[in-house]
Amino acid sequence: MALLERVATLMRANLNDLIDKAEDPEKMIKQVILDMQNQLLQVKTQVAISIADQHLLEKKQKESQDRASEWMRKAELAVDKKQDDLARGALERSMSYKQMAESFEQQIADQKTQVENLKTALRKLEQKLAEAEAKSDVLVARHRRSRALSKTSDARLSMGDSSKAAAFDRMKGKVMHAEAVSQAKSEMASDNLEERLAALEKEEHIDKLLADLKTRRGVS
Repeated sequence: MALLERVATLMRANLNDLIDKAEDPEKMIKQVILDMQNQLLQVKTQVAISIADQHLLEKKQKESQDRASEWMRKAELAVDKKQDDLARGALERSMSYKQMAESFEQQIADQKTQVENLKTALRKLEQKLAEAEAKSDVLVARHRRSRALSKTSDARLSMGDSSKAAAFDRMKGKVMHAEAVSQAKSEMASDNLEERLAALEKEEHIDKLLADLKTRRGVS
């Protein structure tokens, strides 16, 4: 995400080089610290939002699991009352909610990873900010001494050329998106043979579930 990229840029910033490059070192160091403070606030906010999103996903998964159990109980009741049609419908609902709960597992795992990445970035940025604040006066003084002793310093800010890599990543994202859209259109344009077969498999699975449920409930 763009936020983590900006944080990474600040993390890579070398205060010595920045001061040597700046016409006004004191102004530059204050600006760097201000940027770090602003990014720190944004990362803290994003961590809170991401944790809240994780809790929401976990809540939705729990709700789906509860609904799946609830519909299974209804199916059992229908079997006890020898209402096979109602039992089949309840089993189908239970299956649907169970699948929904399972789909949340990967989303929750991805969200946890994002939260941990943000927390790591937050800790590193806090450390970098503390170091910058502690070093600011010393760095400015050192710069003043170096300029007084010599006007021929050739130190330059070393920058990695990340523009091409960034452009490649953007293009890769566009290609993947275009492929996904094309595949979706192709699937939508195809006949419903797979859907019909899936429906048959689903029907067979429900029949098996119904038979198993009858066996467990002692209903012939």
